[in-house]
Amino acid sequence: MHYLANPARFQRIMTAIRPWAGGIALVCLIAGFGWGLLFSPPDYQQSETVRIMYLHVPSAWMGMFIYAGMAVASAVALIWRHPVAELAAKASAPAGAAFTLVCLITGALWGQPMWGTWWVWDARLTSMLILFFIYLGYMALWEAFDDPSRAGRAAAILALVGAVNLPIIKFSVDWWNTLHQPASVLTMEGPKIHPDILWPLLLVAVGFKAYYIWLLALRVRAEILERQARMLRFAAASDGQPG
Repeated sequence: MHYLANPARFQRIMTAIRPWAGGIALVCLIAGFGWGLLFSPPDYQQSETVRIMYLHVPSAWMGMFIYAGMAVASAVALIWRHPVAELAAKASAPAGAAFTLVCLITGALWGQPMWGTWWVWDARLTSMLILFFIYLGYMALWEAFDDPSRAGRAAAILALVGAVNLPIIKFSVDWWNTLHQPASVLTMEGPKIHPDILWPLLLVAVGFKAYYIWLLALRVRAEILERQARMLRFAAASDGQPG
């Protein structure tokens, strides 16, 4: 962990990983969406509307996955003053918010033909909406302080507090009587859906994770360069002040 605390070393590692992540993302997304949208069978109950699942479900997974990563990175930043972990959490937030928003929009599009309404205050839907607002609050905290160190601490605390929502999202369909269908992929008994539907779903999920890694490498690099530029401007301003 301390090995990655050096921004230059972290950038070298991510520069090496980025082309591979981009290639994996491209292949998996083309294969997953192509298979799922064109060749997978329709569901016997939901018919062709089930194809929304190939975007909705991996987006939901990514919204939770990225936030979990942000919470871990925030804990590392708070406890060990790890500068790159703090920047990685900050760089991840827009991507996590975007995936969560896609999940909410596609859920509404899927819910209308299945439930007859665009939105219900279902436990799973409501907890995902709360996750989206937490993402927005996290990003707003970074902009609310002029001092990056204070902004980072405040945002990290919010990220850790907001992590309580993740198990609520995951187990809401088990804890409460909801309209949302129960888990059908990650269960103790194994996947409960047909392999012709499961495999393209998993391909899209892998593609989204690879895309996130590719995007994270770019955004962390931009955050490091921005912080270095800010420090240089501050040093130049201090040198220009009269003694």
